[in-house]
Amino acid sequence: MDAVRVALLREVLAGTEWLGATRRFAGALRASAVAHGGGLLLVGTPHYEPWHLAAHLVDEAAWSGTPELAPTLVRHDPRASDPAHLAVGLGRLTAARRGETLLVVAPDEPGAPLLERVHDVRRSGATVLALGTGDGELTTMAHETLAVPQGAELDLDTVQHLVSAAAGENATPSGRGRRGFRERLSRLADSLTAPPPAGW
Repeated sequence: MDAVRVALLREVLAGTEWLGATRRFAGALRASAVAHGGGLLLVGTPHYEPWHLAAHLVDEAAWSGTPELAPTLVRHDPRASDPAHLAVGLGRLTAARRGETLLVVAPDEPGAPLLERVHDVRRSGATVLALGTGDGELTTMAHETLAVPQGAELDLDTVQHLVSAAAGENATPSGRGRRGFRERLSRLADSLTAPPPAGW
């Protein structure tokens, strides 16, 4: 979803709780990643990998001048033949430390193996954010949660677009305030003329 479609979606959602909720969650994501500077880890479930969110966050990190938003995508079953940015396995969660941020995207409550790893990440001092189902153990472990329950007006993929866009646009290279109109317009023009990201 490009910047124009995100803007149109926001117009449609004006007056709903979704705009405020996605911006608050994006603000927590950005604040944690930037303030701690230890790195952003992104993981899904064995049946749902948020690679599309990873690609959008990489773009937002570049466009906003906030490299801390570029995540490391942690996968459940990477292959040795995968490119480096798609070859990080669950062992990376074991190495998570204070100052890092873990964003878990789960359309359903994760199974016990992932929950145990998330619990260990939290105990190590990392910040845990959860995007998805909105109930169960993952919610109680997370420092910040954005629930996208089954049957909600928006699906999880759409909410991820709103979160990634808000995470980038609320940041400036100086880290202060929102961008001016000209800078946002320039960014939009750049995004519409840029080639698609490679490898995703």
